[in-house]
Amino acid sequence: MLKITNINTYYGQVHALKNISLHLIAGEIVTLIGANGAGKTTILNSISAVTPVKGGEIHFSGNPIQGLAPDRIVSLGISQVPEGRQVFKPLSVEDNLELGAYLRFRAREGRGAIRHDLEEIYTLFPRLKERRRQMAGTLSGGEQQMLAIGRALMARPKLLLLDEPSMGLAPLVVQEIFGVIDNLRREKGTTVLLVEQNAKAALKMADRGYVLETGKVILEGSASELLENKEVQRAYLGRDKKEVWER
Repeated sequence: MLKITNINTYYGQVHALKNISLHLIAGEIVTLIGANGAGKTTILNSISAVTPVKGGEIHFSGNPIQGLAPDRIVSLGISQVPEGRQVFKPLSVEDNLELGAYLRFRAREGRGAIRHDLEEIYTLFPRLKERRRQMAGTLSGGEQQMLAIGRALMARPKLLLLDEPSMGLAPLVVQEIFGVIDNLRREKGTTVLLVEQNAKAALKMADRGYVLETGKVILEGSASELLENKEVQRAYLGRDKKEVWER
């Protein structure tokens, strides 16, 4: 579904991504592992055209997408849930969700189909339905994360880019959100590229993973291989790292 070949991304003079190559097969959950500053978020932003790439290629469903505008990327079927949620705090929960379907409204898609998807989001996250008239800024951190995921799903993505969905959340809330992510793959076939601070939790849910260091892929493999890798264990899966997800 997604193939990235030798992309380079810069922030000014800083070379953030250095000849990164990776791929996702439809229906997979793939996780990116690495320390802060390794380039994980930059990969997501490069795919969604928030941060333009310089050199290399990005193909989605067989077609090149590098150089396209971010709204065009969304219309092709890629949605990103940014780090830190970034909900529209003065707007209601339902207004936030409907903004996720903005391009569908602009394309004059039937209101009935959008309403159907809205109800599906409320089924996934019942607390959002309870708070649908509430301002997004008054929600808890976990509820805002649910809202950010729901907003992305309203665009009907084939590929969901998730950036640190567990950040700052209680373990029980993380379990709930990870359960929804796993269900999206199993029930809807949604492909997921996941950046997650809890590497052990991410690998337990993922099919494959890539390990990044200073803007380079230094290791890749199946999730089970990476879980058993001694270097990965030492650097990212230490005994002191609290696990909050069990299959």
